[in-house]
Amino acid sequence: MEFLIGGLSGALAVCVTNPLEVVKCRFQLQGELKARGQYAVHYKNIIHAFYTIAKNDGLLALQKGLPPAMAYQVVLGGCRLGLFQVAEDRKWIAKKGSNNSVGDTSLLKSMAISVAGGCVGGFMSTPFYLVKTRLQVKSSEAIAVGYQHRYKGTIGAFVDIYSNQGIKGLWRGYPLIMFRIAVASSSQIPTFTMLKQYLKNHEVLPNFGGMSHTVVAAFGGGIVTALAITPVDVISTRFCNQGLDANGKGLLYKNGVDCAIKTLKKEGIFGLYKGLIPCYFRIGPYSILTMVLWDSLKSLQRKYNSSS
Repeated sequence: MEFLIGGLSGALAVCVTNPLEVVKCRFQLQGELKARGQYAVHYKNIIHAFYTIAKNDGLLALQKGLPPAMAYQVVLGGCRLGLFQVAEDRKWIAKKGSNNSVGDTSLLKSMAISVAGGCVGGFMSTPFYLVKTRLQVKSSEAIAVGYQHRYKGTIGAFVDIYSNQGIKGLWRGYPLIMFRIAVASSSQIPTFTMLKQYLKNHEVLPNFGGMSHTVVAAFGGGIVTALAITPVDVISTRFCNQGLDANGKGLLYKNGVDCAIKTLKKEGIFGLYKGLIPCYFRIGPYSILTMVLWDSLKSLQRKYNSSS
């Protein structure tokens, strides 16, 4: 049940935040390996990006990649949030010498559990991340950025990748994706848990049934996560979206390290922070929605368990 709650929370949240994920991916690929001023700027800011995509490809284009994005969140959220809930309920992450009550959390233990859950979830969800990214980048030629994979929908993408590259192709870049999720999980979940605990213990805000603590803690977790994850996110997006030669090798990058080095050389440090603003505006609402849903579903489960 813990893993179902975690997966359901993420899947529901991504239905709202997927358009921001589409915009974020476009910003991360705009001007790929080109110096400033040497490429066409199709997307000037978040509002302009929404307008440009809707104008050229229609409103539904803002929800490109939604099915694999939801599947990705079910698998990923089920692993990382589900494992964290199991650890929290069984007091595995309680502070040493504490009364082992739920919420009395050790930062190091919570980070370790978050990284473990993130790595497992990242590996298992790699095929969905790969397909999601490529579909979200796909656009009309007038506003195209990055390599354009001409898949005919989600099923078509899976069939095409498997037919040409086999099962290995579906797990392309899994170490990088595992690292990306480990960074996100180790920053988002512990920050949320400990900030919520601090607000509750010090009565900083009116309670409102715990909702104000949850929202503010999720907001704080989103800021920390966006700053930590953006460079890794840029590298993941570029590596997974790049075109492949006849042998299945990347046309631009050998691996994540090669991608980071080439990006730094061509675009400077700011190249690794492309899409930071849309990244936060995606992670912020996503964190709030996911954590509020997760907290609410956990409370319902605990009430049900205590009454049965």
